[in-house]
Amino acid sequence: MPTDTTTSSSPMKLVVTGGAGYIGSVCTARLLEAGHEVTVVDDLSTGHADAVPEGARFIQGDAAEVAGTLLAEGFDGVLHFAAKSLVGESMQDPSTYWRGNVLTSLRLLDAMRTHGVPRLVFSSTAATYGEPEVTPIPETAPTDPTNTYGATKLAIDHAITSYARAHGLAAVSLRYFNVAGAYGNYGERHTTETHLIPLILQVATGDRAQVQIYGDDYPTEDGTAIRDYIHVVDLADAHLLALSHAKPGEHAIFNLGNGTGFSVRQVIDACREVTGHEIPAVVAQRRAGDPAVLVAASDKAQEQLGWKPQHTDLSGIVADAWEFTRRRREAR
Repeated sequence: MPTDTTTSSSPMKLVVTGGAGYIGSVCTARLLEAGHEVTVVDDLSTGHADAVPEGARFIQGDAAEVAGTLLAEGFDGVLHFAAKSLVGESMQDPSTYWRGNVLTSLRLLDAMRTHGVPRLVFSSTAATYGEPEVTPIPETAPTDPTNTYGATKLAIDHAITSYARAHGLAAVSLRYFNVAGAYGNYGERHTTETHLIPLILQVATGDRAQVQIYGDDYPTEDGTAIRDYIHVVDLADAHLLALSHAKPGEHAIFNLGNGTGFSVRQVIDACREVTGHEIPAVVAQRRAGDPAVLVAASDKAQEQLGWKPQHTDLSGIVADAWEFTRRRREAR
């Protein structure tokens, strides 16, 4: 794991919504290491209280309900991670996603305006692009989300643009696909797991009998779908850089990717190598709407933010996730 910490020019007083979750907890840890003062707000619906890094102030509650009072204390910025994020669930229960994601974000934006909080870094998603016309996907690609989750995130991005123009908010949205890996005590442990690497590792721990490969007839080298995997530390450090980049009256949008993509079979093979387990895999039918290749271009982020992913080796990403998984299992 890295010992250097990306930092902005001076310490800030910050709020991290969703800071008890996977990405939010790692970002909070990196912010604290960089010398920032951090208050985490999380309702613990999907997060974990023990994932809030030591040194951060923790307030349990809904971000929208807490923001009005909390932001009156005076803050330099908000990093907004709190969101509903299960694609399948978003299609079955869209109202929960429109309320939980969009309305919460609007109330947060209003509270920021009321109390003069000048900057926002928003955890958006490359799902806003839908099925891409070209890959890697640039920021100029058409936005046409194929699910409610992506649609809510796109709606929030539009709202942020409006607030930046009308009220001088300095804002940055970061769009990315699959986040993986771990950072010390902070890693992925969702109650409902849908991400490939944790699902594969559940087979290695004996908590799952096999992993499913949804389609092996894609127009790719090994027939399985290719996806972008970015290490959670690289992602967190991009958020720190975004704090310094944010400019009043502007809403910048950056895609974040590791520069390449890995097929489902490559990910399974890497997990087999790292864990030493056989990890049985069975082929199932393709899932509707799954494109063959989803990779985000990060040229703009590298040029304008000065960001460059440091942990692009798939085996290294898996090894960090496996170490976290094993430690959590041993601690049960």
